[in-house]
Amino acid sequence: MTRNKKEREGFRNRSGEVLFIDTRNLGYMKDRVLRDFKREDIERIAGTFHIWRNGEGYEDKAGFCKSAILGEIAKYDHVLTPGRYVGAVEEEDDGEPFAEKMARLTAGLSEQFTENARLEKQIKKNLAGLGYEF
Repeated sequence: MTRNKKEREGFRNRSGEVLFIDTRNLGYMKDRVLRDFKREDIERIAGTFHIWRNGEGYEDKAGFCKSAILGEIAKYDHVLTPGRYVGAVEEEDDGEPFAEKMARLTAGLSEQFTENARLEKQIKKNLAGLGYEF
C-alpha cells in the first residue's frame, strides 16, 4: 500500500485507483485457516501488481484482478472484498444443451444407484456367510 500514487520513478499516476486481486483460487490450505502460496502464485500476483503499477499493458481478468476507481468502490459502500470487483471466471460452454446434459447425467446416476444396490446386497450376503447379520 502506498499513499503516494502520483507519477514518479517510472510509475504511472494511479491516483483514485485501487487494484483488487482475488487469490481464493490460488495456493492451498496449509491448515484450517492459513492459505499458503506456491512460488508461481506469488510471481503471478506480484507480476500483476507490477504491470498495473507501471502501466505496461495491464488488463483486468475476470475472477482474478480488477483495477477499480474510487467511484466504483463508493457504489459498493466502500466494501473492499476483492470478489465483489473482480467477478467470476466465465464458464466455458461445453456445447451440450442443459436438458440433454441433465438427461445423460441422471441416466448415469440411475445406473450407479442400481450398481450400488447390487453391491450392497452382495456385501450383506458375504457378511451373513461370516455370521454377521444386518
